[in-house]
Amino acid sequence: MIHARILSGNSFVLSAICVLACAWSAFAQPKGFNYDESKVPAYDLPDPLWDQSGKPVKDAESWRTARRGEILDLFETYVYGRTPDADVKVSFDAFSRYGAAYGGKATRKEVRAYFTRGDKHAHMDILIYLPNVTTGPVPMFVGLNFHGNHTVSADPSIRLNRGWMRNSSKNANQDNRASEASRGTASSRWAIEKILDRGYGLATIYYGDIDPDFHDEFQNGVHPLFYKQGQTKPAADEWGSIGAWAWGLSRAMDYFETDDAINHKQVAVLGHSRLGKTSLWAGATDERFAITISNNSGCGGAALARRRFGETVARINTSFPHWFNDNHVKFNDKENELPVDQHMLIALMAPRPVYIASAEQDQWADPNGEFLSGKLAGPVYELFGKKGVGVEKQPALNTPVGDFVGYHYRTGKHDVTDYDWEQYLNFADRHFGRR
Repeated sequence: MIHARILSGNSFVLSAICVLACAWSAFAQPKGFNYDESKVPAYDLPDPLWDQSGKPVKDAESWRTARRGEILDLFETYVYGRTPDADVKVSFDAFSRYGAAYGGKATRKEVRAYFTRGDKHAHMDILIYLPNVTTGPVPMFVGLNFHGNHTVSADPSIRLNRGWMRNSSKNANQDNRASEASRGTASSRWAIEKILDRGYGLATIYYGDIDPDFHDEFQNGVHPLFYKQGQTKPAADEWGSIGAWAWGLSRAMDYFETDDAINHKQVAVLGHSRLGKTSLWAGATDERFAITISNNSGCGGAALARRRFGETVARINTSFPHWFNDNHVKFNDKENELPVDQHMLIALMAPRPVYIASAEQDQWADPNGEFLSGKLAGPVYELFGKKGVGVEKQPALNTPVGDFVGYHYRTGKHDVTDYDWEQYLNFADRHFGRR
């Protein structure tokens, strides 16, 4: 077991930050939850380097062939759910191409992925930007978006998504539908020109194409394509929405492998908030993703559940019962009984690089708990001769740390900023050998 009190660290900084809670929005820090580091309960964490038979894992081969599979199985059974086996046909149609996007810097493509099984079908649209100045296939970032591909850029030619949307005055969504006024409303989160200027491509997909983000017992999205005869909802250990969203990211990777303009060996998957939880699960389940990035992913993402700091397992399962599998509900207010915790999820990326980002005004996501997950995954990386975060305590604001496990804690709120993108690009440059 790993003992928590040895590892909490940085309590003075976080306690001081908590004094400022009244200045933050209720959304960022709802009342009635713990934001005081000194009130984090004592806990023991399961050790990723002890297998289920009680034997230590001493080398990379043992991790690869045995322990990694055990941990993945535990997360499937008790947290995110298993992807059911089904003969779902996947096909792609590149329905749009424009070679002079962003003043000639980029080629913009739109690709529709069709999912079909019998008389059931679904689809998702992949928006792709590739730099025009290149010497060969380009490395990529891929991530899901919250309000449609048309929101990441003001380009009027991007297909307006006609599916269900979460209502949002900021994103001009009304009656659960997008409007022309929603074009470009999320562009600040995507830094497209910065990405292109650094020689990378970007791909994004509206997560609601894969599974709309509301709970209707999984009658929409891709879930019905996987039901057995007579089945009407996933079994208790089968996937919820996060599992489905991660599955969609893997289908985008299927497409990248067919596109000669894309270096599919150098694809970084990233996500913010609930989609940061998704990027972590996608990186854990699909080792084709070369880098995994979690931006403010919090509970059910990078943050340690046992700390009960900010959002808790009970709160997230109550507010969003469709994200995880039904077995996860058994651990409401019983985090210590979970056979896994999120440091083990980070460890599933090893030896591939992973980056975790936190924000000062996002105590709901437990920034220190996110850092600790990255730190505690370090011993698994050491099996491969790789270095982790390289520090014992959460670093100061705006001070990126880490080698194969990167981390930063920036000023600002729950969001994706240019500062975040600068660190992700630097991290990718280093691990993709682009410096």
